[in-house]
Amino acid sequence: MFGCSVKNEQLAERHVPNKIQVLNFGTFHFGYTPDAHKTEFDEASDDSKQQAREVARLLAQFKPTIIVVEKLPKYDEQLNQAYQEYLNDPAELSHKDGEISMIAFEVGRLSNVKRLYGIDNHMGYNYSVGDYIEGTPELTNSIDPKTYLQITNEPYRDQSEIAEREKRFDQMSLLEKLKLFNEPAQMDYSINTNADKLLYVGIDDGFEGADNAAIFYQRNMRIYSNLNRIPMTKDDRVFILMGRAHTAFLREFIKRSPKFEMVDTLKYLEEH
Repeated sequence: MFGCSVKNEQLAERHVPNKIQVLNFGTFHFGYTPDAHKTEFDEASDDSKQQAREVARLLAQFKPTIIVVEKLPKYDEQLNQAYQEYLNDPAELSHKDGEISMIAFEVGRLSNVKRLYGIDNHMGYNYSVGDYIEGTPELTNSIDPKTYLQITNEPYRDQSEIAEREKRFDQMSLLEKLKLFNEPAQMDYSINTNADKLLYVGIDDGFEGADNAAIFYQRNMRIYSNLNRIPMTKDDRVFILMGRAHTAFLREFIKRSPKFEMVDTLKYLEEH
C-alpha cells in the first residue's frame, strides 16, 4: 500500500497556474466503427470487461471533473441517461456504447463526475482517395507517389521499437494496446495516415488529396471548438476519450493553447 500511495503522489501534476489540466486519451473503437481502420476486440467477453475496468481504474487516478467523449453534442441527453443507468447499477459493464460505456462511464463513476459531454462533429471525406488513384491504372498520382506509398506501407520505417511492438499488437492486453496507441510516435502516425499522406496525392495539377485532408482537419477543429463550448474553470480537470486520430489533432491544438495544459497520458497507464 505504501508503494502505491507513493506512486499516486508522483502522479500529482505540477502545472502552470490558471491553465486547465487535460488528460487527452486516445483509443480504438471497441464496437462498430465506420473508420477505415478497425481493431479486433471482443467487447462482450467477461475478460475484456475486466480489462476495461482496470484501464478505467488507472485513468481515474487523474480525478477528472469533466469528461468528454466522441459523441455528437445533440445526443448528450441520451448519453447521460445511459450514464445514470450505469451509475445506478454499475455491477455490469455495458458494451452498448463501446469504449464510452466501458471506459468513460467507469472513469466517471470512480471520479464522481455527474455528467458527460459529447464533442464530436461529423463531416464526410474520402479516406481512400490516394489508394484509389494509386490503384487505378488510367490515373496517375502526379505529386509524390513515393512518399505516399512509404507512409502507407512502411509507416514506422524509422522507428524500429514501435514497429516491433506493432507486430505483437494482436497478442497484447487491452492496457498494452492502449499504451501503444498513446505513444507520441503513434499520434504522429495517426495524423499522417488519416490526413497528411493525402498531401502527396493529386491528379495532374489538382488537389484531390489535399482537399480531402482539409475536411478532416476541419472536422477536428470543430471538435476542438465543441470542447471550448463547455463551461470550465481553472480548477477543472478534463478527461478526453476519443479515437486516436482525434486525440492526435487535439494534442496539437492543446500544445499551443493558452487555456489548457496536457498531462502525460502514459503516466496514468502505469500498473501498480
